[in-house]
Amino acid sequence: MQFRKMRRHKQELSRDECIDILTNEPRGVLALLGDYDYPYALPMSHVYVDGKIYFHGAMEGHKNDAVEKYDKVSYCVMDKGVKNRDGWSYIFKSVIVFGKIRTLTDNAEKIDKLTHLGDKFFPTHEDTVNEISRLLDRTEVFEITIEHMSGKIVQEK
Repeated sequence: MQFRKMRRHKQELSRDECIDILTNEPRGVLALLGDYDYPYALPMSHVYVDGKIYFHGAMEGHKNDAVEKYDKVSYCVMDKGVKNRDGWSYIFKSVIVFGKIRTLTDNAEKIDKLTHLGDKFFPTHEDTVNEISRLLDRTEVFEITIEHMSGKIVQEK
């Protein structure tokens, strides 16, 4: 499969810049094929580990049904941006990932990825361990295997 090349190639970010955004930014928007084949996009907190993206959620719901039905997804992450001198516009960077999503089923794998996720967001590792112990049996972990990734710097005008 050939993914589209970026039209404005002068604004294209390097692979390392894309990975930096995926690693350091806390949230993105996951796009799935939802009910009645309508796009279903939802904000997610994520972690980028070993070239893949992970996030967690409930064990049932619209997202779970969409993942089970169709495994192709898109995930978009933006940095905070920098305000231009004009006082209203921004320069920001974004990354769009296309890939396949799956639900992790092995508890050891779930714990490993939840540990990475928790350590990114909780104040201490102990907090991460406590939350995983408390909620593991009620938590789904999703993995995106990246098939294509592109990033762009945008200067609003």
